[in-house]
Amino acid sequence: MASHHLPQGPRRIVCLTEEGTEILYALGEGERVVGISAYTVRPPEARKDKPIVSAFVGGSLEKISALNPDLVIGFSDVQADWARELIAAGFPVLILNQRSIQEILGVIVDLGALVGARDRAQRLVAGYIERLEAVEASTARASHRPRIYFEEWDDPMICGIRWVSELIAIAGGEDIFSDKAVGGLAKERFVSVEEIAAGDPELILASWCGKPLDRPGLMQRAGLAGVSAIVNERVVEVPAEIILQPGPASLTDGLDFLVREIEKLTGS
Repeated sequence: MASHHLPQGPRRIVCLTEEGTEILYALGEGERVVGISAYTVRPPEARKDKPIVSAFVGGSLEKISALNPDLVIGFSDVQADWARELIAAGFPVLILNQRSIQEILGVIVDLGALVGARDRAQRLVAGYIERLEAVEASTARASHRPRIYFEEWDDPMICGIRWVSELIAIAGGEDIFSDKAVGGLAKERFVSVEEIAAGDPELILASWCGKPLDRPGLMQRAGLAGVSAIVNERVVEVPAEIILQPGPASLTDGLDFLVREIEKLTGS
Protein backbone atom coordinates (compact mmCIF):
# COMPACT_ATOMS: atom_id res chain seq x y z
CA MET A 1 0.00 0.00 0.00
CA ALA A 2 1.34 3.46 -0.91
CA SER A 3 2.16 5.66 2.07
CA HIS A 4 0.84 9.20 2.17
CA HIS A 5 2.22 12.25 3.96
CA LEU A 6 0.69 15.48 5.09
CA PRO A 7 1.38 18.13 2.41
CA GLN A 8 4.13 20.59 3.30
CA GLY A 9 3.29 23.14 0.61
CA PRO A 10 5.40 23.80 -2.48
CA ARG A 11 9.14 23.50 -1.81
CA ARG A 12 10.55 24.76 -5.12
CA ILE A 13 8.80 27.93 -6.25
CA VAL A 14 9.56 30.01 -9.34
CA CYS A 15 8.28 33.61 -9.10
CA LEU A 16 7.63 35.28 -12.48
CA THR A 17 7.24 38.71 -10.84
CA GLU A 18 8.94 40.44 -7.94
CA GLU A 19 6.15 40.67 -5.38
CA GLY A 20 5.82 36.89 -4.99
CA THR A 21 9.51 36.71 -4.12
CA GLU A 22 9.31 39.64 -1.72
CA ILE A 23 6.25 38.20 0.06
CA LEU A 24 7.88 34.78 0.54
CA TYR A 25 11.07 36.37 1.90
CA ALA A 26 9.03 38.62 4.22
CA LEU A 27 7.38 35.46 5.56
CA GLY A 28 10.79 33.88 6.24
CA GLU A 29 10.24 31.36 3.42
CA GLY A 30 12.84 32.65 0.97
CA GLU A 31 14.56 29.27 0.74
CA ARG A 32 11.54 27.93 -1.16
CA VAL A 33 12.18 30.39 -4.02
CA VAL A 34 14.36 28.74 -6.67
CA GLY A 35 13.96 31.12 -9.63
CA ILE A 36 13.10 34.82 -10.00
CA SER A 37 12.18 37.54 -12.50
CA ALA A 38 14.76 39.80 -14.12
CA TYR A 39 12.92 42.78 -12.60
CA THR A 40 13.45 41.61 -9.02
CA VAL A 41 15.11 44.32 -6.94
CA ARG A 42 13.62 43.40 -3.58
CA PRO A 43 14.82 41.80 -1.46
CA PRO A 44 18.43 42.39 -2.59
CA GLU A 45 19.55 38.96 -1.29
CA ALA A 46 17.18 37.21 -3.74
CA ARG A 47 18.89 39.01 -6.59
CA LYS A 48 22.26 37.79 -5.32
CA ASP A 49 21.58 34.09 -4.98
CA LYS A 50 18.59 33.08 -7.10
CA PRO A 51 18.79 32.43 -10.86
CA ILE A 52 16.86 34.75 -13.18
CA VAL A 53 14.51 32.69 -15.34
CA SER A 54 11.84 35.14 -16.46
CA ALA A 55 11.25 38.58 -17.91
CA PHE A 56 7.73 39.96 -17.56
CA VAL A 57 6.02 38.58 -20.65
CA GLY A 58 8.25 35.55 -21.27
CA GLY A 59 11.30 33.68 -20.10
CA SER A 60 13.34 30.52 -20.41
CA LEU A 61 11.32 27.32 -20.33
CA GLU A 62 14.62 25.43 -20.33
CA LYS A 63 15.93 27.24 -17.23
CA ILE A 64 12.64 26.76 -15.40
CA SER A 65 12.53 23.04 -16.28
CA ALA A 66 16.08 22.62 -14.97
CA LEU A 67 14.96 23.99 -11.57
CA ASN A 68 12.25 21.31 -11.30
CA PRO A 69 9.71 23.64 -9.61
CA ASP A 70 6.61 22.35 -7.85
CA LEU A 71 4.89 25.73 -8.31
CA VAL A 72 5.23 28.71 -10.65
CA ILE A 73 3.64 31.97 -9.48
CA GLY A 74 2.80 34.78 -11.92
CA PHE A 75 0.70 37.91 -12.17
CA SER A 76 -2.19 39.14 -14.33
CA ASP A 77 -3.44 38.85 -17.90
CA VAL A 78 -0.13 40.28 -19.15
CA GLN A 79 1.49 36.93 -18.30
CA ALA A 80 -1.33 34.84 -19.80
CA ASP A 81 0.64 33.57 -22.83
CA TRP A 82 3.74 32.84 -20.77
CA ALA A 83 1.58 31.00 -18.19
CA ARG A 84 -0.12 28.99 -20.95
CA GLU A 85 3.29 27.87 -22.22
CA LEU A 86 4.33 26.75 -18.73
CA ILE A 87 1.02 24.93 -18.15
CA ALA A 88 1.42 23.17 -21.52
CA ALA A 89 4.88 22.06 -20.36
CA GLY A 90 3.26 20.42 -17.34
CA PHE A 91 4.04 22.84 -14.53
CA PRO A 92 1.56 23.79 -11.80
CA VAL A 93 0.97 27.52 -12.34
CA LEU A 94 -0.74 30.02 -10.05
CA ILE A 95 -1.64 33.36 -11.64
CA LEU A 96 -2.66 36.07 -9.19
CA ASN A 97 -4.40 39.29 -10.21
CA GLN A 98 -4.44 41.59 -7.21
CA ARG A 99 -5.47 45.13 -8.20
CA SER A 100 -6.35 46.87 -4.93
CA ILE A 101 -4.69 47.27 -1.53
CA GLN A 102 -7.27 44.87 -0.06
CA GLU A 103 -6.43 42.26 -2.72
CA ILE A 104 -2.67 42.71 -2.12
CA LEU A 105 -3.24 41.99 1.58
CA GLY A 106 -5.34 38.94 0.62
CA VAL A 107 -2.57 37.58 -1.61
CA ILE A 108 -0.02 37.87 1.22
CA VAL A 109 -2.30 35.76 3.45
CA ASP A 110 -3.02 33.27 0.62
CA LEU A 111 0.68 32.75 -0.16
CA GLY A 112 1.35 32.42 3.57
CA ALA A 113 -1.30 29.69 3.80
CA LEU A 114 0.20 27.94 0.76
CA VAL A 115 3.58 27.56 2.48
CA GLY A 116 2.27 26.80 5.97
CA ALA A 117 2.87 30.32 7.30
CA ARG A 118 -0.67 31.68 7.55
CA ASP A 119 -0.19 33.04 11.10
CA ARG A 120 2.98 34.90 10.13
CA ALA A 121 1.20 36.25 7.03
CA GLN A 122 -1.72 37.50 9.11
CA ARG A 123 0.65 39.25 11.54
CA LEU A 124 2.51 40.83 8.62
CA VAL A 125 -0.75 42.05 7.09
CA ALA A 126 -1.97 43.40 10.44
CA GLY A 127 1.23 45.47 10.60
CA TYR A 128 0.68 46.85 7.09
CA ILE A 129 -2.95 47.75 7.91
CA GLU A 130 -1.88 49.56 11.09
CA ARG A 131 0.66 51.56 9.09
CA LEU A 132 -1.77 52.43 6.29
CA GLU A 133 -4.35 53.62 8.84
CA ALA A 134 -1.77 55.69 10.73
CA VAL A 135 -0.65 57.45 7.53
CA GLU A 136 -4.25 58.05 6.48
CA ALA A 137 -5.15 59.52 9.89
CA SER A 138 -2.15 61.83 9.68
CA THR A 139 -2.77 63.07 6.10
CA ALA A 140 -6.52 63.51 6.75
CA ARG A 141 -5.63 66.59 8.83
CA ALA A 142 -4.05 68.43 5.88
CA SER A 143 -6.03 71.46 4.72
CA HIS A 144 -5.25 70.81 1.04
CA ARG A 145 -5.25 67.61 -1.01
CA PRO A 146 -3.19 68.26 -4.17
CA ARG A 147 -4.50 67.01 -7.52
CA ILE A 148 -2.22 64.30 -8.88
CA TYR A 149 -1.78 62.62 -12.24
CA PHE A 150 0.09 59.31 -12.07
CA GLU A 151 1.40 58.08 -15.43
CA GLU A 152 2.19 54.39 -15.81
CA TRP A 153 3.00 54.54 -19.53
CA ASP A 154 3.54 57.34 -22.04
CA ASP A 155 2.46 55.93 -25.42
CA PRO A 156 -0.42 55.33 -25.16
CA MET A 157 -0.82 57.37 -21.99
CA ILE A 158 -1.99 55.12 -19.16
CA CYS A 159 -2.95 56.39 -15.71
CA GLY A 160 -2.26 54.63 -12.42
CA ILE A 161 -3.66 51.23 -11.50
CA ARG A 162 -6.10 50.87 -8.59
CA TRP A 163 -3.65 50.22 -5.74
CA VAL A 164 -1.56 53.24 -6.84
CA SER A 165 -4.67 55.44 -6.85
CA GLU A 166 -5.64 54.17 -3.37
CA LEU A 167 -2.12 54.83 -2.05
CA ILE A 168 -2.23 58.39 -3.44
CA ALA A 169 -5.44 59.00 -1.46
CA ILE A 170 -3.95 57.54 1.74
CA ALA A 171 -0.83 59.69 1.24
CA GLY A 172 -2.99 62.83 1.13
CA GLY A 173 -3.45 63.42 -2.58
CA GLU A 174 -6.36 63.36 -4.99
CA ASP A 175 -5.87 61.14 -8.05
CA ILE A 176 -7.48 63.01 -10.98
CA PHE A 177 -8.24 59.64 -12.61
CA SER A 178 -9.48 57.67 -9.59
CA ASP A 179 -12.57 56.70 -11.61
CA LYS A 180 -10.42 55.08 -14.34
CA ALA A 181 -8.07 53.41 -11.85
CA VAL A 182 -10.62 50.70 -11.11
CA GLY A 183 -10.30 49.41 -14.70
CA GLY A 184 -8.71 45.97 -14.56
CA LEU A 185 -7.19 46.12 -18.04
CA ALA A 186 -4.62 48.67 -19.19
CA LYS A 187 -6.84 49.80 -22.09
CA GLU A 188 -9.49 50.88 -19.56
CA ARG A 189 -6.92 53.32 -18.15
CA PHE A 190 -5.93 55.07 -21.38
CA VAL A 191 -6.08 58.86 -20.99
CA SER A 192 -5.80 61.82 -23.37
CA VAL A 193 -3.84 65.05 -23.14
CA GLU A 194 -7.18 66.88 -23.00
CA GLU A 195 -8.32 64.86 -19.98
CA ILE A 196 -5.01 65.47 -18.17
CA ALA A 197 -5.22 69.21 -18.90
CA ALA A 198 -8.83 69.33 -17.70
CA GLY A 199 -7.80 67.68 -14.41
CA ASP A 200 -5.01 70.29 -14.02
CA PRO A 201 -2.77 68.19 -11.75
CA GLU A 202 -0.53 70.07 -9.32
CA LEU A 203 1.88 67.13 -9.26
CA ILE A 204 2.67 64.59 -11.97
CA LEU A 205 4.13 61.31 -10.76
CA ALA A 206 5.44 58.91 -13.37
CA SER A 207 6.67 55.35 -13.31
CA TRP A 208 6.97 53.93 -16.78
CA CYS A 209 6.81 50.14 -16.40
CA GLY A 210 10.44 49.11 -16.85
CA LYS A 211 11.86 52.12 -18.72
CA PRO A 212 13.25 55.41 -17.37
CA LEU A 213 11.09 58.54 -17.41
CA ASP A 214 11.87 61.03 -20.18
CA ARG A 215 11.22 64.07 -17.97
CA PRO A 216 12.04 66.77 -20.58
CA GLY A 217 9.76 64.96 -23.06
CA LEU A 218 6.88 64.88 -20.58
CA MET A 219 7.45 68.54 -19.61
CA GLN A 220 7.25 69.58 -23.28
CA ARG A 221 4.32 67.33 -24.24
CA ALA A 222 1.93 69.20 -26.53
CA GLY A 223 -1.27 70.29 -24.81
CA LEU A 224 0.10 70.28 -21.26
CA ALA A 225 1.88 73.65 -21.20
CA GLY A 226 -0.76 75.30 -18.99
CA VAL A 227 -1.01 72.46 -16.44
CA SER A 228 0.03 73.53 -12.92
CA ALA A 229 2.49 70.64 -12.47
CA ILE A 230 4.27 71.56 -15.72
CA VAL A 231 4.27 75.33 -15.01
CA ASN A 232 5.76 74.70 -11.54
CA GLU A 233 8.04 71.87 -12.76
CA ARG A 234 6.52 69.38 -10.37
CA VAL A 235 7.13 66.19 -12.34
CA VAL A 236 8.65 63.36 -10.32
CA GLU A 237 9.70 59.83 -11.24
CA VAL A 238 8.71 57.12 -8.78
CA PRO A 239 10.97 54.03 -8.85
CA ALA A 240 8.89 51.25 -10.47
CA GLU A 241 9.99 48.62 -7.95
CA ILE A 242 8.35 50.49 -5.05
CA ILE A 243 5.06 51.44 -6.72
CA LEU A 244 4.21 49.13 -9.62
CA GLN A 245 4.60 45.81 -7.86
CA PRO A 246 1.48 44.77 -5.93
CA GLY A 247 3.23 43.51 -2.83
CA PRO A 248 4.94 44.77 0.35
CA ALA A 249 7.05 47.40 -1.45
CA SER A 250 4.09 49.51 -2.55
CA LEU A 251 2.57 49.46 0.95
CA THR A 252 5.82 50.57 2.63
CA ASP A 253 8.48 52.41 0.60
CA GLY A 254 6.01 53.31 -2.14
CA LEU A 255 3.58 54.91 0.29
CA ASP A 256 6.42 56.75 2.09
CA PHE A 257 7.64 58.16 -1.24
CA LEU A 258 4.16 59.46 -2.08
CA VAL A 259 3.78 61.04 1.38
CA ARG A 260 7.13 62.88 1.00
CA GLU A 261 6.27 64.25 -2.45
CA ILE A 262 2.79 65.40 -1.38
CA GLU A 263 4.18 67.04 1.78
CA LYS A 264 6.50 69.14 -0.41
CA LEU A 265 3.36 70.59 -1.99
CA THR A 266 1.25 71.01 1.12
CA GLY A 267 4.09 72.10 3.40
CA SER A 268 2.74 69.87 6.15
